Amino acid sequence: MNIIKPNKLKKGDTISIIAPAGNVDKDKILNSVKYFESLGYKIKLGNNIFKSDRYLAGSDKDRLEDLHNAFSDKEVKAIFCARGGYGSIRLINKIDYDLIKNNPKIFCGYSDITALSLMFFKRTGLISFSAPMPKGDFQPDELDKYTVENFWKTLESNNITITATEQKTYKNGDAQGIVWGGNLATICSLCGLDFIPDDKFIFFAEDLNEPVYKIDRSFRQLLNTNKFRQNVCAVVLGDFLGIDEYKDQLDILFNEISEELNIPVFGGYKITHSAAKLTIPTGGYGKLHDGILEIDY
Repeated sequence: MNIIKPNKLKKGDTISIIAPAGNVDKDKILNSVKYFESLGYKIKLGNNIFKSDRYLAGSDKDRLEDLHNAFSDKEVKAIFCARGGYGSIRLINKIDYDLIKNNPKIFCGYSDITALSLMFFKRTGLISFSAPMPKGDFQPDELDKYTVENFWKTLESNNITITATEQKTYKNGDAQGIVWGGNLATICSLCGLDFIPDDKFIFFAEDLNEPVYKIDRSFRQLLNTNKFRQNVCAVVLGDFLGIDEYKDQLDILFNEISEELNIPVFGGYKITHSAAKLTIPTGGYGKLHDGILEIDY
């Protein structure tokens, strides 16, 4: 596969904000626009961003139109997804992947947006970013310094070094490969499609409000997929929020996975739904040593 590296973001560039998944809070999006403009960026909002259809930001046609328009617009240098929620998986078989491949640009989002990022990488080779989003992370009065500094640094750089805030070592070791992953439940929603990388990869994962048995089931679903089992060479774990009283069970699960696969497994990274979060280049090339992950992209 030919890896496509989008151009780096510069002050004065135009950013498109779209909502390919859940419906959005208009005031919060407009507040985020003020923040981005205060830094010197120009903002274009998707034509359909404030539409609502049940729990979605408009119909599939509306959301797909904004996605395609953002990639085809020559002025736009980066695309920020407004929020996650649900809806990305409804678009993946309707997307014009040739359009994306021929107009590569920065694409940011996490949670439900994981589905788009992984399919973009599989079908086009485009590196995207598991990254904070306007609705929840870029409100001018609620900015998290760690999140914001890491985000802009990552978008403006060619390589980053990621370390755990409270490292847990389930199995030590070194690994090299594509950095690939995101929200665990969303990743599993892609099973049945051709979405797993053909090359060795370092898998990163996080989730929110899923009981341990569902996290177990999600990992088992992936481990029962031959290509995943064959190509995963390390696991980097973020937060699994909402299960505090069962963290001991989670540790047992991750120890089991590390022993079964006999690959490095580390935890404690700020890959998360919480306010303080890392930005991860999905599709970048990673080198993992003693829990320190260096990524070139």
